[in-house]
Amino acid sequence: MPFPDKMSFVAATAAGGPEVLHLEQGPVPRPAPGEILLRVEAAGVNRPDVQQRRGVYPPPPGASPIIGLEVAGEAIALGEGVDTVVIGDRLCALANGGGYAEYCTVPAGQALRFPRGFDAIRAAALPETYFTVWANLFQIGRLAAGERVLIHGGSSGIGVTAIKLAKAIGATVYATAGSDTKCDACLSFGADAAINYRTSSFEAEIAKLTGKNGVDVILDMVGADYAAANVRSLSRGGRLVIIGFMGGRIANEIDLTQIVSRRLTITGSTMRPRTADDKATIARELLDRVWPQLDAGQCTPEIHHVFSMSEAAEAHRLMESSDHIGKIILRV
Repeated sequence: MPFPDKMSFVAATAAGGPEVLHLEQGPVPRPAPGEILLRVEAAGVNRPDVQQRRGVYPPPPGASPIIGLEVAGEAIALGEGVDTVVIGDRLCALANGGGYAEYCTVPAGQALRFPRGFDAIRAAALPETYFTVWANLFQIGRLAAGERVLIHGGSSGIGVTAIKLAKAIGATVYATAGSDTKCDACLSFGADAAINYRTSSFEAEIAKLTGKNGVDVILDMVGADYAAANVRSLSRGGRLVIIGFMGGRIANEIDLTQIVSRRLTITGSTMRPRTADDKATIARELLDRVWPQLDAGQCTPEIHHVFSMSEAAEAHRLMESSDHIGKIILRV
C-alpha cells in the first residue's frame, strides 16, 4: 500500500508545560527488520507522555523522540522477517515512542489484534495500560484468586484496568480515589470498597476492611508519600508493587523490621526500559489470558474523553488535572 513521505505529528518545542505541544510535519518512518508500520487512527495519552514532555522521561536509545506509547490503526508496511501479520491487519500496539503521529513503527511482538467489536479509539486504550497492569499486578505481584488487593489511583486508566482484571480472577478488590464521585466509579467497575483518600486514611480503612489482617498485594503509583502506610497495610507475605512516583521518590519512616518479620516483598517496574522479548512475552500472555475476556465484552477500558491530535495540549492539561476517570485518547 503506498503511503506519503510526510506526516503530521505532535512535537514539543522544548521541555515544559502543555503549551509546548504543537503540530509539525516530518518524514514518515520506515519499518526496520521485525517492525510494523501502522497508519495510526488513535493514540492513548499516559502519564509517561507528560513526563517526557516535561523533559524528565527521555526515550530510550533508538526510539522515536515523538511522544506516545500506545497506538491503534492499520498495518501498511512490514519490516524484514515479520510474518505474524499481513498488510491491512487492524492492530493496537505498545510503541517505544512515536505514537502522537499519523504513522508509527512498532515491534511486531508488541502488536495485538483489535478485540472483537473494538474500534481504534477503544483499541488505543489497551496497550500501555494492559501491558503495565498484567506485568505488575499478575507477573510481579502474583495476584491470585481469593487474595485481597489494594489499587491506588483506582479511577485512572491503570486503576480501572487493574480493578476489572483483579475482580475477574476472583480477588477482593479495594481502591483509593480522590473524590466521592471517583470512588463511586471504582465501585461501578467492580471494586468491593473504595476509599476517598482526601477524607479518610486508607491505612485505617484497610485495617477495618480486613480485620487488621491487611491485603496481599498493593499496586501503587504514588510512591514515597504512601510507602510507610503501604507497608503497614500488607498482610504477612504481602507484596508492594510500585509503578510510579506521583508522591515522590524518597521514602522515609519505613519500619524495616516489618518487612523482615512479616516476609514482605517491595518491588516494582516501569515498562519502557524492558526488552523487546519481555514485552513480547507480556503480549502473548495478554492474548491468551485477557483478549478472550475483551472479545466477550468483559474487562473493557473506560474512555473519558477523545481529543483531536491538534488538541494534544488540552489532553495533557486534563491528564495533569487528574479530573478524568479512565483513559484519554487522541484521534489521529
